[in-house]
Amino acid sequence: MEQLSGKTALVTGSTDGVGRLVARKLGQVGARVLVHGRDAERGARVVADIEASGGAADFLAADLSALAEVRRLADAAQATVDRLDILINNAGIGTAGPRQTSAEGFELRFAVNYLASFLLTLLLLPLIKNSAPARIVNVSSAGQQPIDFGDVMLTRGYSGTRAYCQSKLAQIMFTIDLGAALKGTGVTVTCLHPATYMDTSMVRRAGVRPLSTVEEGARAILNLLHPPRLRGRPGSISTDCMKQERRPKPMI
Repeated sequence: MEQLSGKTALVTGSTDGVGRLVARKLGQVGARVLVHGRDAERGARVVADIEASGGAADFLAADLSALAEVRRLADAAQATVDRLDILINNAGIGTAGPRQTSAEGFELRFAVNYLASFLLTLLLLPLIKNSAPARIVNVSSAGQQPIDFGDVMLTRGYSGTRAYCQSKLAQIMFTIDLGAALKGTGVTVTCLHPATYMDTSMVRRAGVRPLSTVEEGARAILNLLHPPRLRGRPGSISTDCMKQERRPKPMI
């Protein structure tokens, strides 16, 4: 972890759950952390925790269910820091609840879990490339659903689980494509399934009994920030703190 001292990191969805723990641990080892979330009060508490441990942090508010807010977040990040060594796309919506749509009319899980991280990454890519060697980590899932390209927004036969799993496969496909496009730039792009059913509000809202801790998930995410941990095959998904790798499910 000492290798992360002096680095600058943006962790989306870092006012709760595994994102909050990752942000705090990055701050504790000397990284400057851009904390993101929707709630300013919770964001201020995370920033205070990081500063109390001797770290540096700033809170950037944005609701990733609106692409205009994603653009605002990218602008705020670039106005706050002059380099970005680490981008962790962690924010997401779980399986619970009925079908909803984003500000632009996209199915909500697809919008937040995939489109928001897709747009944010591309907007921040010039800054990330200028900071190379740099890392992009997409917090995905082993839960994946083949994408119905005839009904990507799932207007028929909607299921929150199906929507979540489809959005996560889309995120993984983006990781593979971006990793290939950035070959030779010094920017490494990876994705992972951090842990199964972590003890988070997302899992509890789905009515699922937690099987893993946020500490396990945070350790898996942080492991991907170290050079020796990045020897997997292109397109593999890291699982179980890098003890295993698996290929994504077919797109269709």
